[in-house]
Amino acid sequence: MGQQTALYAKHLEAGAKIVDFGGWDMPIQYKSLIEEHTAVREQAGVFDVSHMTIVDIDGPDAERWLQFLLANDVARLKDTGNALYTGMLNENGGVIDDLIVYRMASGFRLVVNCATREKDLAWMQSQQRGFSVTLTERPELAILAVQGPRAIDIVRTIVEQRFSAPDSATVSGLKNFCGVELDNWFIARTGYTGENGVEIMLPNSEAPAIWDLLLAAGVKPIGLGARDTLRLEAGMNLYGHDMDESISPLSANMGWTIAWEPAERDFMGRKALEAQRQHRDTLPVLTGLVMEERGVLREGLRVECTLGDGSTQDGVITSGTFSPTLKHGIALARIPADAQQCAVDIRGKLVPVRPVKPGFVRHGKKVFV
Repeated sequence: MGQQTALYAKHLEAGAKIVDFGGWDMPIQYKSLIEEHTAVREQAGVFDVSHMTIVDIDGPDAERWLQFLLANDVARLKDTGNALYTGMLNENGGVIDDLIVYRMASGFRLVVNCATREKDLAWMQSQQRGFSVTLTERPELAILAVQGPRAIDIVRTIVEQRFSAPDSATVSGLKNFCGVELDNWFIARTGYTGENGVEIMLPNSEAPAIWDLLLAAGVKPIGLGARDTLRLEAGMNLYGHDMDESISPLSANMGWTIAWEPAERDFMGRKALEAQRQHRDTLPVLTGLVMEERGVLREGLRVECTLGDGSTQDGVITSGTFSPTLKHGIALARIPADAQQCAVDIRGKLVPVRPVKPGFVRHGKKVFV
């Protein structure tokens, strides 16, 4: 038996199929992955993501330390509740983890992946020398992700019941990658689905009752299976699949998360990335693939790529699935930057696929050309 979140009993009540996920007993699905996926695209769904690790960063050097530790620049977070997505890199520029960092009323908050918790914490602790900072895990907090076209309106109503009307108005007015602290809750306009929605960090003791209120309001419980198809339709990376410590963010569609300015900011991995950037056209890229004929694109399949000079070179699918929204195969794949045409080796047959910009569905609609 693995670790269990404060909502484990609620998952069993809802008929969840439980699997091990990074040492946690988590719901992979409740009744139907397709129905859960569609509920988020058309109405609203709630995910228990309390297995993820919350770490609060305080101390007089908190900002300066995070500017060194992370590839993005936390100094850009001017107001309380502001957030950004970033990579935490090693000396060679490889991705130790991807995470979201929030500016809080006091210090900062990181939310990191559950499967990388131990190595993330060990790495952060090893990089504290010379900085006056304090790291505090927050295992007493649960995280509920409420996503879908109706998500924000439903959460606003629940916040009205829990707090007050002015607070609910603040929630409904949140912009993307912004959050608000309400008593011992933190509500952020972030998510992993390509839909509108929020992530709520709240005490474990309150999570079951809020879960019940969400379900009573028509929000559907969503498992990790649909979470994966939703994030892949949105073109979002999954750590350990689309990037890891051996992969540069420049080859993981994460170049936009690197803050090169100010030039004097010497963040971890910068020198390695600067050297890679000088030869960026030789680095592989992470791109989207579309296969509109029958079949499923799966992780690990070989991608045969024809380059501009007519030669061929192999790439690989890092994440793939059948898209419930689009009704055909989609994938993320790491391929040569100069690839002009691609075909996937499916059981010995080369099936043509079309490279597209990563990201296939936003707000329930196809977004690639």
